[in-house]
Amino acid sequence: MSTDYVLYLSQETLMTAIYILTPILGSALMVGLAVGIFQAITSIQEMTLSFIPKIAIVGMVILMFMSKFLDIILAFMIEIFNQIANMGH
Repeated sequence: MSTDYVLYLSQETLMTAIYILTPILGSALMVGLAVGIFQAITSIQEMTLSFIPKIAIVGMVILMFMSKFLDIILAFMIEIFNQIANMGH
């Protein structure tokens, strides 16, 4: 196994993780920012106020994009298994 192959595999792994995590973390960031602005405007400093909307939105995003996430993971795993099969030759 060459260093080029390890770097390629690492890059593909990181890109797959980024494709999956970007919508989830982005939505949590947007909700957190909106709740933070709301708390600053209204001077409500309740800590649990930010957790409930974030959990709800992240759950909805995961449910909405589940099929796309699974397609991305499936394509990555097929690529990995094809690479494993080619390493024996």
